[in-house]
This record gives sequence, C-alpha cells and structure tokens, in this order.
Amino acid sequence: MLVEDQSVAIAYLRDPASHGITSAVEVIETHISLIFLAGEKAYKLKRAVKLPYADFSTLALRQRYCKAELALNGRTAPEIYCGARRITQDASGKISFDGDGETIDYVVEMHRFSQDMLFDRMAERGQLSKPLMEETAERIADFHRIAGVVHRSSGKQNLSAVLDINDAAFSAVTLFSAEQTTVLNTLFRTALDRHAPLLDERERAGMIRHCHGDLHLHNIFLGPEGPRMFDCIDFNDNLAESDILYDLAFLLMDLWHRNLPDFANAVVNRYLDRTGDDAGYGLFPFLLALRAAIRAHVGATQLRDLGDQTGHAAEEARAYRALALDLLREEEPILVAIGGLSGSGKSTLAEAIAPQLGLPPGARLLESDRLRRAMLGHVRGAPMPAEAYRPEVSKTVYAAMTEKAELVINAGGSVVANAVFARAEERQAIKQVAEKTGVRFVGLWLEADPSILRSRIGMRPVTDSDATADVLDQQLSHGTGEIDWIRVDAGKLRALVARKALALVAQARLSAD
Repeated sequence: MLVEDQSVAIAYLRDPASHGITSAVEVIETHISLIFLAGEKAYKLKRAVKLPYADFSTLALRQRYCKAELALNGRTAPEIYCGARRITQDASGKISFDGDGETIDYVVEMHRFSQDMLFDRMAERGQLSKPLMEETAERIADFHRIAGVVHRSSGKQNLSAVLDINDAAFSAVTLFSAEQTTVLNTLFRTALDRHAPLLDERERAGMIRHCHGDLHLHNIFLGPEGPRMFDCIDFNDNLAESDILYDLAFLLMDLWHRNLPDFANAVVNRYLDRTGDDAGYGLFPFLLALRAAIRAHVGATQLRDLGDQTGHAAEEARAYRALALDLLREEEPILVAIGGLSGSGKSTLAEAIAPQLGLPPGARLLESDRLRRAMLGHVRGAPMPAEAYRPEVSKTVYAAMTEKAELVINAGGSVVANAVFARAEERQAIKQVAEKTGVRFVGLWLEADPSILRSRIGMRPVTDSDATADVLDQQLSHGTGEIDWIRVDAGKLRALVARKALALVAQARLSAD
C-alpha cells in the first residue's frame, strides 16, 4: 500500500526533457518499484510502500535502500550500476537531479542494457541453451563461494522467517481463500520440521550467506562478458541472507515453471559439480516450493494493487501455488546406473532421463568424466593428461561417485550415475549403494556395434570426455566380464533409447510397489 505521494517525482522521471532526450521514456512497473528507461540510462524509483517483506515508506528508507542496492549488486554486475541520484525541488518549484533544493526522492541510476538480453525474454524466444545455462550455474557457484557467511539463527529459523513472511503476505491478498492459505502453510511447516536437522547442520557449516535473494530469469542478462546477475534483494536481510541452495532454487523453479526442466536439471548439476554440495540435494523440492509460493503471493499482491495488466495474472499466481503444492509431496528416490563403452551414448541418455526422475529439479547426475575433471581441476574442453586416467585415479573417481550417490540418496534425492562401469567390481559397488540405502536400483548397459561407437566418437562435440577411438579399442580388448544389468540397444535413435530407459525405470518402480 502506498503511504506517500510520489507523483511529482514520477512525472519528472517520465518526462523525456528531464533526461535531455526527445524519445519517449519507457516505464516498467512492479509492485515495489518503477524503472524508467531513458536513452542510455535507466532509473529505478522505489515505491513508497510498506509490505510484510519490504518497507520503503519514508524518504530516509528509500535513500538507505538505494545505497544498499548499489553496494550489493556491485558484487555481480558492477558495470551497470552508476550511483544513487537525488531528485530535488527548489523554492521556485523546479525539479532536477541533484539540485540545490529539497530532496523529494531518490533513484538508482544504471547503464542501460538491451532488454532482449534478459534471460526471461531469451527463454520466450527459445534462445537459451544448455551451455549458456551451465555457464550461468558456474557463475552463481563462484558468487556463492565468496558471498559473506552469516550466523544469525539456526537453519530452520532462517527459513521459518520466510514462512512467516509468506503467511502474512497470503493473508493480505484476496485471490486465495483462508482455507487455501492454511493448507499451504501447514504443508510448509511440516516440511520444514522434516528438513530442520539438515538445515541446522548446513547453517553450522557456513552455508547461510548474503546471497542474491531474487535469482530468477528476469534478473539475469547476457552481457559482453557472459551471464550477469543483477537487481538482488537489498531491502530485507531475512530474504537475502539464506542457504545458498535456497538462492539457487529460485532460478531452478523459474525454469521448471516455464517448462524448461532440462535446463533446470543442467543448472543444478553443473552447480553441484562446481561446489560439491551434494548432501543438500534432497532439500531442493522444498526450496523450490518456497520460491513458487513467493511468486504466488507476489502475483496476488500485484493483482490487488495494480490490476490484471496482462490478462492472466490470476491464472499465473494460481499456477505457482499449484506448483508449490506438487513440490511438497514426498517421493521415494531411485538410483539408475548407466554403463557402456565410449560412444554408446551414456551422457546423452543420462541428461535426457535425469530431469524426469524424482521431484523437480530431477535427479543428481553423477558422471565419471565430470568428477575426474573436478577432482583434478581441469576445465571442460581442455584435454586431460594421460596421468588423469591412471588406474589409481580412476579408482578414486569411482569411489567418489558411490560416496556422492549415497549422500544424495540419504538426503532424499534420486541419482543417475554415468560411467563406463567396465569392471564387475565397479558395477557391484554402485549397486550396493542402492542396497545400503534401501532404494530401487536400475542398471542399464548400453551396447552398439563398434562401428557405430567409433562414428559417434569422431563426430561428437566438445564434452567432458576425452575418449578417442584408441580408448574404445582398449576397452574392447579388455572386455567387461559378465553383464547382469539390463542390456539396451544404443544403436537406435537416441530419443527411442531414452524412451526405453524411462519405461524400464517405471517398470522397476511398479514391480517394487
């Protein structure tokens, strides 16, 4: 609800003459701010609102949070933030930037970038790609690594504060009934109690940090130097200081909501490849549900205050609530292992089925080539030295895979383990993870004529694997011993192989039930 009249400042910012331009000023409205796009610059005015999660109701508060916005966004996109500007009015009534008169409001000044480069717009045009999303995941992981650690409360209390805000926000809108709000809030409190021990453990380990806080597609853009995150939360420490996985969850939820599950799964897996934070994997459905619920009540608030400008705001808010409800259900994890010689399509199959296993964002993908690179510090695309494939190194890689698989499953997440698995002891070790954790196991062995394998190796783009035709010849000469996994003809079209694999997984679930 607006508590101060900002009409004079808004009229000034809308006027092209204020910016020394002749073209119209484009205005973007949200429930807490107005952004004025004028020439090469953009000016962000915080609305004089007081909400359960944001208070810009006084001039002093707006000044404070403009300064906070500059400092916090300087961590991830310093090149676009110029400074805080005063809007002043002198005795004659003249309005100007940084004049001698009385300050009537504050704005954040930014260098303007093409709105077409916002990730949400790129998503709408089908211009996002898996490599771009994986690069974004790595940027986020690197940011989280340097973000300041915060110790204010327990992990449970940190997210309980978010639930308190959600409770108040849902109660303040009319789109959802009191009964609907109670049902959702009760499910969230139950889930929070279930995850509390792990959340508290993560807090003690320093996983609560001063994060971005609003990390969805609209707040990421593609700049000259790659993906950039901007417009972080600067107005509420309870929302910005969170578990790093909760920060990432907003992007994952946004991708899932937009029916881009493959990208969501690629992001979470590349992020964890970078950070090694596998023990928290089972938290993601709950964290995504929280993010979906926030979107639901924010949308309902906008509907109440600004009306239905798009014509489907109510439908969108209800869809977010429905997603939150779906994410709060429980589902038993499953472990799928995919083996086969080089060129058999293991990675392609693993990436195809991982988004469809378990609750969003899908299964944790543990790939031997990725693990090897992460352990030895070799970037993707750069050939690894022969020493990286010594037997003792490979043994360490497979041991790490089984250890991570156990961590993820014990946390409640599903796993797709992808490696050659040429040795019987390697196949047995991954199967024993399922036996130890009490989850269903599906072992898939991909096989195809050697000529097909050689052809694929020769044609495939840059990947995490260094396998060559010579490597394949060595695998063929060494043999694999008896294979007791389900054999899958990998010589068929890859879409058919993925369909067959998912059918086998579904069959395993049904037989276990």
